[in-house]
Amino acid sequence: MPTAYTSNDILNAIAAASKALSSRKEEINRLNVFPVPDGDTGTNMSLTIESVVGNLARLPIGAEGAEIRKAITTGALMGARGNSGVITSQILRGLCEGTVGWEGMTAASLATAFEKAVEVAFQAVRKPVEGTILTVLRDSAQAAVNAAKLGLATDEALEAVVAEAYASVQRTPDLLPVLKENGVVDAGGFGLAIFFDSFASALTGKEGTLGDELAFARGAAPKVEIEQINDWEGSAFRYCNEFLVDSDALDTDEALEFLATMGDCELCVGSVPKFKVHVHSNTPDKVLAYFLERGQISEVFIHNMQLQSEERTEKLAAEQQAEAKPLGFVAVAAGEGNAEILRSLGVDVVVSGGQTMNPSTKDLLDAAEQVNADAIVILPNNSNIIMAAQSAAELSERPCAVVPTKSVPQAFAALFAVDQDASLETNVEEMTAAYADVRTGEVTTAIKDSHDAAGNPIAEGDVIGICDGSIDAVGATVPGVVMDLLAAMEADDADTCTLLAGEDLAEDDFQALVAAIEEAYEDLEVDAHRGGQPLYPVILSVE
Repeated sequence: MPTAYTSNDILNAIAAASKALSSRKEEINRLNVFPVPDGDTGTNMSLTIESVVGNLARLPIGAEGAEIRKAITTGALMGARGNSGVITSQILRGLCEGTVGWEGMTAASLATAFEKAVEVAFQAVRKPVEGTILTVLRDSAQAAVNAAKLGLATDEALEAVVAEAYASVQRTPDLLPVLKENGVVDAGGFGLAIFFDSFASALTGKEGTLGDELAFARGAAPKVEIEQINDWEGSAFRYCNEFLVDSDALDTDEALEFLATMGDCELCVGSVPKFKVHVHSNTPDKVLAYFLERGQISEVFIHNMQLQSEERTEKLAAEQQAEAKPLGFVAVAAGEGNAEILRSLGVDVVVSGGQTMNPSTKDLLDAAEQVNADAIVILPNNSNIIMAAQSAAELSERPCAVVPTKSVPQAFAALFAVDQDASLETNVEEMTAAYADVRTGEVTTAIKDSHDAAGNPIAEGDVIGICDGSIDAVGATVPGVVMDLLAAMEADDADTCTLLAGEDLAEDDFQALVAAIEEAYEDLEVDAHRGGQPLYPVILSVE
């Protein structure tokens, strides 16, 4: 039976997605090189969505359907900033128009909404360019259509849309040469994927974000290296003009024809009496004069994109020249919760991966190159990744070493032993010694018939507990296997137990498990977190 989401659920998810987008706007800004490298795509998209949230907050309690759609489309139009913001406003308008006539959110209604969003957004742009936010939107829409054809549940359809959005973003450099030249993906497309991702996560109640298997989605955006061109080759036009027009007689087709003679990136969207205008031009006075003859203008913003680009380049250069710290860290982990803990302990770059997805030597080497440090330590956190980590360390142009951790809990212990004033060699020695007494357990489901460490049979579908590579517990439930595994790991003699809940373990079940452990082991300090890892409902350690 499909999940029934209320209007309030959807409004809360929009607010959560707005917050997530705002928190990553600088990351998106760094990628901004098309159509000009003015570094404001993330800011403009986040301001547009924030305007939507503000409009929704003013709705009366119990507002439904048409009222909500109007609040979204009006808020987006009024708050749209820049080329990316205006296009985002049209995507939201199309999504709203596509929901008319549908009762509730289903895979089928999502498909219709996304198809309408593509239609509206592409109509708004006179010269669509492949490898941009429009490409990501179209690919995401196709994923929604495919999900509907397959009869997927709403949550599955949302996950398919998010996965394809990130995949499409990764393909943008192959479609737009300027992106490949600068070593970035499209900023607007990345922002849109983050918005879809955060909205779906908030709506479905998943921890963190969807698609933890996508290393690109989970990691930081790539660094940007752009040479500032003194004669402003980024665009033939210097000023970004955007404003609102109140008019009962404005002809958008004629307006667009006029704007095309004034510059590029021309947009004129909306309907009587409210319109949003955007164009890059060298003659803002002529642009404003044309629309003043046809109505009233307000909310006028004129940005000098050359100055913005220069400021952006100076900021990037300052970041690249920032003083390197003595020791930096790269760690491998699956699950945003695990990644957040590692970052809080000083890890600079977290590479998505684990038992079911081993990152390559190149993945680890690329991650190490992002770290601004004199020397680097790699924490592979899986026995299958240690060799790739060692190869990356050997290939690194800077001093680089591996602390051969086999689990995320071991990495936690190792990071507590770091001394930034000590040498790389000393830190590797101390970190390795710090996790030596950490025993790790993993709980998962058997995918085929097998035998445990004692030779007892295991049937496909059984819940199994693995301690340091040995299957030491088998049962029918996750809690039962966890308790058996703790006994096998001699938790009675341990001081601390760290628990990491997987993405599919319900919060109530997790809290009940923590309570059961605390009751069974009164002297054991239980440190419980949402790790968010796939396939493993519980990862634990004792020391």
